[in-house]
Amino acid sequence: MKQTHLQPNNLTFPFVAKACAKLPDLIYSQIIHARVAKSPFQSDIYVQTALVDMYVKCGRLDYAHHLFEKIPDRDLTAWNVMLVGFAHLGLIDKVAILLYQMRLDGIFPDSVTIIGLTQLGSGLEDLKLVNAIHCFGIRIGVDGDVSVANTWVSAYAKCGDLGMAEVVFGGIDLGLRTVVSWNSMLSGYAYCEESVKAAGLYKLMLFDGIRPDVSTILSLLCSCMRTDALYHGKAIHCHGVRLGCVFNVSVLNTLISMYSKCGDIESARCVFDSVRDRTCVSWNAIIGGYAEKGDLDEALALFRCMEAAGLKPDIVTLLYMISCCGQTGSLEVGRWINNYTISNSQIDNVTVCNALIEMYAKCGSIRDARELFCTMQGKTVVSWTSMISGCALNGEFKEALDLFYLMLELGLKPNHITFLAVLQACNHAGLLEKGWECFDLMTKVHRINPGLDHYSCMADLLGRRGKLEEALKFIEKMPLKPDAGIWGALLCACKNHHNVEIGEFVTHRLFELEPEAAAPYVEMANLYASVGRWDGVAGIRKLMKGNQVTKSAGQSLIQVNGKIHKFTVEDRSHREGHLIYDMLDALASLLKEEKDSLVVEGIMGK
Repeated sequence: MKQTHLQPNNLTFPFVAKACAKLPDLIYSQIIHARVAKSPFQSDIYVQTALVDMYVKCGRLDYAHHLFEKIPDRDLTAWNVMLVGFAHLGLIDKVAILLYQMRLDGIFPDSVTIIGLTQLGSGLEDLKLVNAIHCFGIRIGVDGDVSVANTWVSAYAKCGDLGMAEVVFGGIDLGLRTVVSWNSMLSGYAYCEESVKAAGLYKLMLFDGIRPDVSTILSLLCSCMRTDALYHGKAIHCHGVRLGCVFNVSVLNTLISMYSKCGDIESARCVFDSVRDRTCVSWNAIIGGYAEKGDLDEALALFRCMEAAGLKPDIVTLLYMISCCGQTGSLEVGRWINNYTISNSQIDNVTVCNALIEMYAKCGSIRDARELFCTMQGKTVVSWTSMISGCALNGEFKEALDLFYLMLELGLKPNHITFLAVLQACNHAGLLEKGWECFDLMTKVHRINPGLDHYSCMADLLGRRGKLEEALKFIEKMPLKPDAGIWGALLCACKNHHNVEIGEFVTHRLFELEPEAAAPYVEMANLYASVGRWDGVAGIRKLMKGNQVTKSAGQSLIQVNGKIHKFTVEDRSHREGHLIYDMLDALASLLKEEKDSLVVEGIMGK
């Protein structure tokens, strides 16, 4: 256009600015800004607002605000652009000041203002803020705007108040509801993993004659990311095929994740194999599925295939691989991944370093974890928590507590996970007084409300020290309803200290919570056996049989030459099983011979 000697006007610059914002490209943005400054339209409110929006979208709020301040007669659109920019970054103080200045200038907010403010509350997951904005929106009369209502539905759901989201959705006039309205509610159900409610709402949506789109299918699939939601997930997959949505790569990637989360890795792999134009997200979804399953061999094979396909693994890929190494105890592969992060310049990423520390700790190499922790830059609370937790896991209880107190001296504020790691260290070390000290520090000094895991640690600690009655009183006075984990910890303590009376009471609580779980039956049978109550053992076995409760076979993993081998109780199907069990029999014979010789030596010595 410039080469043909045509001069841009006040409509041209906003379109070019919008293109720069879409890229987003700061250099192009500055070039366009310079062109505007030399044109007759540098004071045009329409052009100036477009430039402000351009800088906001490029992530340069400082440039945007500087330009905004120079606009002489700012209209509502200019104020909204600036407000939304600060809101998207969660800068609540800046938004409050700007809103106050806007009212002083005599500019009255509209639906766009309320949507921007609601997105701020949603991003911060601040329910009180969303409530306040909702009230403000009703007061200024924009609650009848369907776009505003859709935003409120999403915001309430993200803040965990599904009830209020349903109220707002129900208040939208049936004639005004769009596919976006239904998708907002479905997205809320997806966020809270309410697959049954999502399926019910979807049926109503179809009954009302609303045609679903890709966003609908994505929200429905996201609501099924649980093992017990596989049936609904498959039904939605079938409906997605009928609607023609399965050619969309985002839908395919979500299907891979959904099947993986539901434990159906075979179906996830089938979908992955059908994807033609695989993105990094596609590879991450399937690698993550195998990683969560604990299949390191397949995850590693896919990792190498991803590289061979010309796609570079990103941080998400690395985190999945590191997590899988920790889960399977594969120290060799974990060290290889560590070296890979170094060679690909990812070792400076704090999130990756934190994951590596946790992986080394789970693999039993606290030395590697310690070296990485000491050399990493920019340690966060998560870094310290990972190291404290790693020390607790590997029996380095004094070091765990020393790190915790050093963290406090450095002025870092521990979170609820940090305190959980510290309480676990106190628990395993049997440090009851220190445990109470840390528990009080969490509740009284740092004002952190304990969760079930914290209460479970303290109950377990009391039980380990033989204070069973005190542990029972502690559990019964909890402000939260005890779960199976807390009662299970106390039952284990009852078994160790041969307390049948409290053990029976706890077992009944566990039967009420988890009637099909085998652990309470087994623990109580062992408790009866430890005190010679064989009638009790027989009664428990009869009860197990009557309730059709079966105990899962124990399983062990071992890594040899980079390959994971699984062994299950009474299972001799391993291809080298005869050699393995011949060796075990030989070792058992040697141990018996050694024991017999020690007995003989003892007798001769006497």
